[in-house]
Amino acid sequence: MNFDKLTSQQKGSLLAFIGVMFITPDSLFIRLSNIETWGMLFYRGTIPFVVVIFGLLLFYKNNFLKAVLKIGYPGIFYTISFAVTNVTFIISIQNTNVANTLIMVAMAPMLSAILSVIFLKEKTDRKTWTAILITFSAVTYIFFDSIKLGNFLGDIFGFITAFGLAVCANLARYKKNIDLVPSAVLGKLLVAIFAFFFVESFELVENDILIIPLMCVMCVALPFVLVTIAPRFITAAEVNLFFLLEVIIGPIWVWLVIKEQPSLETILGGSIIVLTIAIHSVLALKKT
Repeated sequence: MNFDKLTSQQKGSLLAFIGVMFITPDSLFIRLSNIETWGMLFYRGTIPFVVVIFGLLLFYKNNFLKAVLKIGYPGIFYTISFAVTNVTFIISIQNTNVANTLIMVAMAPMLSAILSVIFLKEKTDRKTWTAILITFSAVTYIFFDSIKLGNFLGDIFGFITAFGLAVCANLARYKKNIDLVPSAVLGKLLVAIFAFFFVESFELVENDILIIPLMCVMCVALPFVLVTIAPRFITAAEVNLFFLLEVIIGPIWVWLVIKEQPSLETILGGSIIVLTIAIHSVLALKKT
């Protein structure tokens, strides 16, 4: 297949689909690894940083430093927010069911819509407000179930992750004429530096020798590049639709391999959230 001969729609859809499919085993790899939290964060920051920075140097060549300096204050806030979401995502996965974390992260588009109304003064139609009300009701339902199961802390950090991603999306929209990919790469570096001071051991033993590098390259670095390029060809709403695949397929990987099964309340609430966001995204695409 010749990529250059594809239409913009086909290019963007293909990039987003491949990127998200690479992400789906991420939660499983986190579960299978034996490394402690800060060690994992160090490697999830360092390895993707090295891989992606190498690609950016090839892409920008002599203009790399100029691209980094061009990010400005919005880029700095993007870096901080992106780094925080990387930390809270891992903490969430380790303190609740994988399905709960991914469902919370799926709330990012709805949270992004709320923030865009407040800070970007964008008008939100009735369909979006209806979707926001339904999804937040479903999240509340899942939260109450998590309190009974003792997973509340993990769900909270999952929600913080979604909020951080929503902040990143609004910063990217606010400064859409600036390439914020260097900001995200710096965010990975910030995670690695922060985690470095808390790591108990940098040694990778047993399965971690394979799992950690594979996870960092296949589930973090490569999808990061593909999903960042995809919005150049298709809309953000279309990219968000592909991310719903992670919410569905991610927990299936975990269930198949380690038999971690989400509660009935999580399945019900998650199904409502995924279906609501999918319908809203499709209606938004039809409108545009």
